[in-house]
Amino acid sequence: MLVSRGRRLEYLTIAWNAFEAAVALASGVVAGSVALVGFGLDSAIETASALVLLWRLRVDQNAERREQAERTAHRLVGICFLMLAAYVAAEAARDLWLGEHASRSVPGILIAVAAAIVMPVLGRAKRRVAAQLGSRAMESDSRQADFCAYLSLILLVGLTLQWGLGWWWADVIAALVMVPIIAYEGVKGLRGEGCDDCGCHP
Repeated sequence: MLVSRGRRLEYLTIAWNAFEAAVALASGVVAGSVALVGFGLDSAIETASALVLLWRLRVDQNAERREQAERTAHRLVGICFLMLAAYVAAEAARDLWLGEHASRSVPGILIAVAAAIVMPVLGRAKRRVAAQLGSRAMESDSRQADFCAYLSLILLVGLTLQWGLGWWWADVIAALVMVPIIAYEGVKGLRGEGCDDCGCHP
């Protein structure tokens, strides 16, 4: 029952993040916004994380494979986050150096607002299931939902300042603010933090 509930939450996460990634990436490319593109790529990583969690839940009954799956899940997602941090830092630095201006993006603002509302709800639901299952991987995945909400707020501030005050550099600064947050999550995942004693109740 609990494992089935966890799977349903992951399916919902995959559907939402796929939509979020598509809108953010399309809007970011059209507007030339590194913050929006970075947010879209983060959503794609969140989708990959949810897919990893579905795989992890499929081996839930096997204690030996379960622990290995937990560790592998953390490290794969960690690598993706570190690659994203490097990309966003490089693109933001280039745009700042060249003074490239991103266009205003209404779809970008709307998806940032939606993510700031949806992701905390998903995160709370996952934490409840994770606590009952004793799954550190799902607990970590729930924190990534909160992490996505934080990024959406940073993105929203940047896009709003660019829109309302005409500060072309606000988009780039928002992207640079995202970098250490993304990198920190990547380092934690790569180290496999939260994987010790990661048993899960059947």
